Amino acid sequence: MDNRPPNYHREFLASPHHAALGLCTLGLGFMSGMLLPLVAGATVYALGWIYLPDLPFFRHWVDRRHQAATLGEEQAKVADFVRRRDALVASLSPDRRERYYRLAAVCRDIEAASADSMLASTEPATDPRLRKLDELMWTYLRLLGIEGSVEQFLENERGENVPSLLKDADAEAARLNDEVEALKAKGDRATLDTKQRFLGSRLERLEVLRKRQQRIQQAQSNLALVVAEQDRLDQQIKLIRADAVATKNAETLTARIDATVEHLDQTNKWLSELDEFKDLVGDMPNTELRVGYEAARPATSPPPIIEGVPFRKSGAARQKQTSGS
Repeated sequence: MDNRPPNYHREFLASPHHAALGLCTLGLGFMSGMLLPLVAGATVYALGWIYLPDLPFFRHWVDRRHQAATLGEEQAKVADFVRRRDALVASLSPDRRERYYRLAAVCRDIEAASADSMLASTEPATDPRLRKLDELMWTYLRLLGIEGSVEQFLENERGENVPSLLKDADAEAARLNDEVEALKAKGDRATLDTKQRFLGSRLERLEVLRKRQQRIQQAQSNLALVVAEQDRLDQQIKLIRADAVATKNAETLTARIDATVEHLDQTNKWLSELDEFKDLVGDMPNTELRVGYEAARPATSPPPIIEGVPFRKSGAARQKQTSGS
């Protein structure tokens, strides 16, 4: 956020105050058609140009305009972030989405408990403690998204059984290499050239399979770390709730939240280094406004109605109809 003070003289140049000053001084002087009023108007205009931009009423007017413009920009950033967050939540599997909603309910308990404190902020929309809760939940959501992507990748690779392919390719390369050495010993140049090209192709395939196996192992390590970080965040947020409910002490709650956010530094650094998940690890907007953590629940569509198929009553309804007749 740009906290530099505005240039009041530059703002005065484009303001309606400047237009009014020019009209009431230079304009009236020209309209009079006499030299003395024109000189007086020019003098008053010059004095106004010098002193009006520094008057409190004008500075307050400029400050209000800048604050409104800044607020509009920040609200646009928040709205864009909320759309991105809701899309990420909607892309989660039902199980992961429910885990996010459950932890969001814990954060609501924290907000409710902290609101009862005597030291609670009078502006929840800009409360820095609650904004840190938003940051914790955003990190948790990113971890859920990465977990889903890694599991999808591993599921695809498991379907192709890369370790078995690698084992067979390694054995094939060793066999072909022995055959090439045997052809070299025989001096069969015609067959040797073809066999060497075939061996080169299979060796390249073997190298690709080794790289795929390395990616699988790296993904498995990343998945284990992602799950561990999720569990740690889940427990830390629940500990914050316990402090908020039990102590009703704003300073204790703030210290607990600050300590939890400090532990996120390494997690966020590690997330930023995951090049393959750049779309999932964006940062929160740089704004003092809260972005919140509540995500819209996806609408559930009603079951389809198939034309031409008669509606069948449930067993209880049929029994009730029979007994009534």
